[in-house]
Amino acid sequence: MQDTIVAIATPSGIGGICIVRLSGTNALAIAQRITRRSSAFTPRYATLCSLYAPEHLSQEILSQSSKAERDSGQKCELIDEAIVLYFAAPRSYTREDVVEFQCHGGDIIGQRVVRACVQLGARMARAGEFTKRAVLSGRLDLAQANAIAQMISTQDIAFQSAMIRQLKGDLGQFVQECRESLLSALAHTEVMIDYSEEDIPSDIIARIDSMLSHLDERLERIYVFSTARSSDEVRLAFIGKPNVGKSSLLNALLLYDRAITSPIAGTTRDRIEEHILIDTHRVRLIDTAGIRQSDNAIETQGIEKTKQALAESTITLAVFDGSSALDLYDREVIALIVARKRINPKLIILPIINKADKPQILDSSLLASLLELPESTLLHINALNREATAHTLQGAIASALHAGSYEEIILSAPYQQEAIAKTREHIHAARVRLESSELELFAYHIKDALESIGHITSPYNSEEVLDSMFREFCLGK
Repeated sequence: MQDTIVAIATPSGIGGICIVRLSGTNALAIAQRITRRSSAFTPRYATLCSLYAPEHLSQEILSQSSKAERDSGQKCELIDEAIVLYFAAPRSYTREDVVEFQCHGGDIIGQRVVRACVQLGARMARAGEFTKRAVLSGRLDLAQANAIAQMISTQDIAFQSAMIRQLKGDLGQFVQECRESLLSALAHTEVMIDYSEEDIPSDIIARIDSMLSHLDERLERIYVFSTARSSDEVRLAFIGKPNVGKSSLLNALLLYDRAITSPIAGTTRDRIEEHILIDTHRVRLIDTAGIRQSDNAIETQGIEKTKQALAESTITLAVFDGSSALDLYDREVIALIVARKRINPKLIILPIINKADKPQILDSSLLASLLELPESTLLHINALNREATAHTLQGAIASALHAGSYEEIILSAPYQQEAIAKTREHIHAARVRLESSELELFAYHIKDALESIGHITSPYNSEEVLDSMFREFCLGK
């Protein structure tokens, strides 16, 4: 029998409601003692009850009836009047008896209810212990548990939507589909091993290899997408030479003066970061120092931070001055961006030609050619017209993000990405053995692939690994 655990399930601080959650064999008995209620709670129905804080109960036995307690004349102090919800096992989050006390908000009331529960035999829950019990009981798999943790912490609507789909079982279904493909390949191989002298279709090895090739391609797409977008925020860096209007674009997107702007080149010498919600995405805007050769040590450090921001970014706004021709500094910016794009093909580049209110000298077709982009992708704007600029940029950013949205399965946890990487390694090894008709070794590698893919959703045997995972959860979850 597991301990009965208790914790506050809502954030600390002043608020309208505070929820205290109990889970375990003695949860209902503890609730009846706190409420001094002799009649049973109806499962899944809300009941308005007074909550009491009985004194000197830490050593008492829970089997004592509330009537015996009253007969003893024991003093009970009123804590609060609250809504009590009882979820009978196994129809609860943990598949144990669960009771939730919906108290008035504030730090003190919830803490007093928890203290009363502990006096009556419960113990304080460890971080993530409710969800850990849900996983161990089979109520959730590891992928769903991870989705819950990500949903709680994310501030990105699109990422949250991806996690709710994962919670509903999308990732589990994907894993099952992969397992079925691998099991099919294994079954065909076992037949070939056992009945090698029988008439077996001559193209069966080619069909197995084709199936594994398609599976590997899908795993690669998911892995690359997940490693690029597993964060709950999008990083957008403004890159360009000095005095092209990067800070003006930042201010335009924010619709207030966050960065100092000046006609003097090199005004921005450090990273300036702000967050903004664009469409359904939480975007971190990173204004950077202009790229050029400089003898100023501080400006040089700023330029190095600019290069770092480019390396970290999901989207790069490559900013150029439309009122002047491309110069050596512009070409240095272009070279850095193109080099980064080759390292990270998922990098989104939005080329901006600023200062559209002035006579246009910049050769846009040459710029597009150097950036290796269609000329139609160039955005001509005037950053001084904030509202129009904000509208144009937000639309372009939203469109770019939608093209790489979370419609594909996303592996948001490092252990999931590692499981996919290991699965692909075993598939590659298996295909090598299949090509040389080493069927026993092929079957061995396919079994390893099945084990690796299963790690995404199935609990590990190691209690230490589970403790490490759920340590990142909040206390009442």
